[in-house]
Amino acid sequence: MTGPSSSRIEVGRTELLSRAAKATDALGMFAEASHHLRRLMPYDAAVWRVTDPLTGMMAAPIRAENLDEGGCAVYWESELFTENINLFRDLARAPVPVAGLRESTGDLPARSSLYQEFMRPRGLQDELRAVLRIGGRPHGHISLFRAKGRPAFGATEMKLIESLVTPLAKRLRAFAEPTPQALPDARHGPGLLLFDASGALLSANEDARAHLEDLPDGPATSFQLGLRVPAWVQSTALKARAIAQERDRGQARVRVRTRSGRWLVCHASCLREADGKLGPSAVVIEPAKTSEIVPLIVEAYELTERETEVTRLIARGLPTGEIAERLHLSPHTVRDHVKRVFEKVGVSSRGELVGKLFTEYYAPFADDGMVRVHDA
Repeated sequence: MTGPSSSRIEVGRTELLSRAAKATDALGMFAEASHHLRRLMPYDAAVWRVTDPLTGMMAAPIRAENLDEGGCAVYWESELFTENINLFRDLARAPVPVAGLRESTGDLPARSSLYQEFMRPRGLQDELRAVLRIGGRPHGHISLFRAKGRPAFGATEMKLIESLVTPLAKRLRAFAEPTPQALPDARHGPGLLLFDASGALLSANEDARAHLEDLPDGPATSFQLGLRVPAWVQSTALKARAIAQERDRGQARVRVRTRSGRWLVCHASCLREADGKLGPSAVVIEPAKTSEIVPLIVEAYELTERETEVTRLIARGLPTGEIAERLHLSPHTVRDHVKRVFEKVGVSSRGELVGKLFTEYYAPFADDGMVRVHDA
């Protein structure tokens, strides 16, 4: 990589991580990281995404830089149905979760359907993508793009991004720590949206409209029904169709926070017609149960597997002696685990611990949603 010296890169990386560590939400972290990263390795456009760590699916918030709104569906149709180069799901499990398109194709990016359908029409010639992960679980994606005429992303730049994967993922994970919120909104039941094979919205019920109004702002598609559907909702419908066609695996399921701070779960399945052919994809948006959110909160506090086991038994009301018997530990060891859990979560009693982790009265910080920026 021509550009900054190794010493300047290290100084810049340190400053980037310091600024990211001080961010109070994911969008703030993305903005700080991108601002400092551009000084070290220039790029022309970018997308920074939060992902659901249990399913790997795109969630919110999202920060898009210098990209129009029209390409979200194209991008994810390629990712789910036709692309076979540097897939996010493969990078999440790869020894190194970072890859450049031109480097991976031997400088023949036209081998990629993403390049053909999304990048080339926008004057982009290379993409460096990375999965922000911890222990194999993805907490975010980064897509950096360079325009035609720019050099391809090089090994030194990919090494820099690799060095940022874990610390940035840890910061994203920390944003799931709960803070007291109002009771979940029980006025609206499950929202239902139907999408055709191309991802176009066919119909939606009133509860869906209400939930959509409270979702974070971001890239969205406008439909004739008078609704703007976020890109990640549309991608959930496409994911369900890809699974039904046996082109993908996993779950078409993602959790996201609303602007008011509530958790919602969005899940989809592909319906079948009477003749057995695939029909519309049905997307359901509904309030998330505590059981959906607890794994995220547990990860945010960096509890070990044993500490998580102890915490779950505390939540069931078991005394120290019975916890020790069930886990084949000594009471003294259990008390040590409880002490460490209290320190990590920042509580001083079992009741406070259960209230903070397991009740419906708590939810993670509300983000402002996605912002779209255009830098000079």
